[in-house]
Amino acid sequence: MLSRTADHLYWMSRYIERAENLARLLDVTHQMSLVPKSAGMENQNWGAVLTLNSVEERFTESYGEVTAKNVLHFMVMDPNNLSSIYNCLRVARENAHAVRGTLTSETWESCNVSWIEMRDQRFEQIMITGIGQFLEWVKLRVALIRGVTFGTMLQDEAYHFIRLGGYIERADNTARILDVKYHVLDGSTDEDASDFYQWGALLRSLSAFEGYRKVYRDVITPARVAELLILNRDMPRSLHACMRRMVRVLEAIGNSQSAETERLAGMLHAQIHYARIDDVLKRGLHEYLTDFMDRIYALGDGIGRDFLLP
Repeated sequence: MLSRTADHLYWMSRYIERAENLARLLDVTHQMSLVPKSAGMENQNWGAVLTLNSVEERFTESYGEVTAKNVLHFMVMDPNNLSSIYNCLRVARENAHAVRGTLTSETWESCNVSWIEMRDQRFEQIMITGIGQFLEWVKLRVALIRGVTFGTMLQDEAYHFIRLGGYIERADNTARILDVKYHVLDGSTDEDASDFYQWGALLRSLSAFEGYRKVYRDVITPARVAELLILNRDMPRSLHACMRRMVRVLEAIGNSQSAETERLAGMLHAQIHYARIDDVLKRGLHEYLTDFMDRIYALGDGIGRDFLLP
């Protein structure tokens, strides 16, 4: 496959996944904001959204004050924010258009219609209707795109590059959300309704609440949340599941110069596969996740060097 085509497919998938991940993050932050708390804590939660996406400076230049409305506008509709949902769907559509002949008609149409509907949205109307309803729409549109892609495309190299982009973006997002939200929430050992609600909201942001109940059948604890989202191989958004699938995809598309990238992916997968949550927490969850994200970035650089446009 031409590296240009692979590049468009890879980044189309990453931006589609990024739009969903951002919708999930905004949704859980919005849900947490409904729980009574001090103004300082609420602003800290919304500020964490900016920190997660490394856009604090751009936000400050345009909006100044960190408030729920300002952060939502910046991360949902601002055309000058390259990380906004608006721009994620726009860039995904542009990449899809560039390789329209490689995609099935269903995949192209679902991606194109999602962008057209997003383009016609107005922030004021979104807020009147309810931000939760809009964020649910984003998640459903991405699920539709993903469903028709995996349900209609030939499972060739194009299909594998789409999967690869989605898995690396998902792994990075899970690590980011867990790192920031775990730090914010794990400030007290008291078990109350507020704690349960907020831990539940974190799990729901990664579609892991029902999975947690099936695996543990008990109260929600920080250590078990971390174990589920890092080490459980059957949880679709866990780091283990993402790395296991990435290794398989890299094996399927490997070429003469990708051996080092495959080795890095295999080592990271093995580290997670044989890890125990007690050892992870003893080392420090923040340190563990920071190391994981650094290695994911290195893996992304390797993929770009070995397969995509120079």
